[in-house]
Amino acid sequence: MAINIAILGFGTVGSGVAETLDINKDVIAKRVGEEIIVKHILDVREFPESRFADLVTLDADEVFTDKDIKIAVETIGGARIAYEYTKRALSSGISVVTSNKELVSTKGPELIEIAKNNNCCYLFEAAVGGGIPIIRPLYKCLAANKITKIAGIVNGTTNYILSQMKDEGLDFVTALKQAQENGFAEANPSADIDGIDAQRKLSILSTIANDGDYIAPEQISAEGISAITTDDMAFAASIGCDIKLIALYEAGEKPVAYVAPALVDKSNLLYNVNGVFNAIMVDGNSLGQAMFYGQGAGTLPTASAVCGDILEAAVSEPYENRDWTKESVEITPYDEIAADIVIRADVPAKVIGAAEAYECEVLSDEAILVKGIRHKDIAALVSEAGAKSWMHYLK
Repeated sequence: MAINIAILGFGTVGSGVAETLDINKDVIAKRVGEEIIVKHILDVREFPESRFADLVTLDADEVFTDKDIKIAVETIGGARIAYEYTKRALSSGISVVTSNKELVSTKGPELIEIAKNNNCCYLFEAAVGGGIPIIRPLYKCLAANKITKIAGIVNGTTNYILSQMKDEGLDFVTALKQAQENGFAEANPSADIDGIDAQRKLSILSTIANDGDYIAPEQISAEGISAITTDDMAFAASIGCDIKLIALYEAGEKPVAYVAPALVDKSNLLYNVNGVFNAIMVDGNSLGQAMFYGQGAGTLPTASAVCGDILEAAVSEPYENRDWTKESVEITPYDEIAADIVIRADVPAKVIGAAEAYECEVLSDEAILVKGIRHKDIAALVSEAGAKSWMHYLK
């Protein structure tokens, strides 16, 4: 006996899935109890040079009418064709595993419900953190915890760019170009550098941490890194910090969720996460704090997470479906969120005077830490103090 699967989309991740299943076929068969076989690869292109060329089809009907297919691997990306194919598979009782954070974050509630109604699974470990296990630990290993906070570096492209700016003294434009030349950034890098990719991933993490009460990506304020300068990086280093693009969730009656660059203190474990690596800090009310760290992207690391879900779908009952509410829940408006920030000013005393309602700490001759200030009050404080700039602070 064997479990037949189809791969939908034979790009970077899809080809990595085929490769991983092949090179590890013996150990996978031992762990599942049956061999997992790729029977179809669906794409709009043919791949005559690939050793999997004879499995490639351009005909979706050939895949979805095949009663032998038990699991579909959606690695198409985007939320149009991938959405149509995912619905079609799930509606036919075919379990789907995916790395598609855009689709999961925007259509997750609907697709999870379709899977549940058709006695199959919709699994998406690889949608956040590439090869880092984070979705399953949140659902299983930490199931006895109330997740109180998540803070993470979840986009390898921006982390690489910021690392190059720090280590090599490059400006943003040059570091971005280098990332593109090395294959770490797309020709159109907007989703990464504008924080959209991190926003989608935080939507998924926040919804899980929020016990399935759906937090949609558009609810989450996202600021990117394109305004970061070499001067900003030098200032960060002068106060013992590094600049990272941070995705942050905090539990509450109205949860907090946003993506923004932050000055990360050297005492924080995220300070040492460099290059294309990702790291996610999770706080549980029983656990305390744990960090999940590893390759945040790449062919085989992401394929590793996808294949883990394939094995899970092969051996699990459909209770793996985790309900998400259809409607998004209310979260704290960005302007109302209280944050710790660092204000940069020539006259620190002027900042302290203007911020007398808040707890302040002098970090250097030009850096003042202001704790617990609402975002809507920051602009007035910065103006009154004649400050140069401000940024979120994470210790």
